[in-house]
Amino acid sequence: MITHIVLFKLKDRSAESVARTVAVLKDMEGKIDVLRHLEVGTDILHSERSYDIGLVTKFDSMADLDAYQVHPVHKGVIEHMSTVREASVSVDYES
Repeated sequence: MITHIVLFKLKDRSAESVARTVAVLKDMEGKIDVLRHLEVGTDILHSERSYDIGLVTKFDSMADLDAYQVHPVHKGVIEHMSTVREASVSVDYES
């Protein structure tokens, strides 16, 4: 299994903006056949080094992760994120 984790820091860190982006991310659930697990969480510490949203996804293989990256639903999420994010970091590993 492959675990893909992305942390997002938003330009607008208001509760409304965070909630709207969480909804966009969660909307992928059930719409991408290779996506085995989807978890979205928001930061509770709000420290200077905190990111606002964490996304955890899981896939059966690297090929499935690659398919996810180009899936039309995910491409829509990328479009949204490119307008609202200030920064993002990710890690992918075998789990």
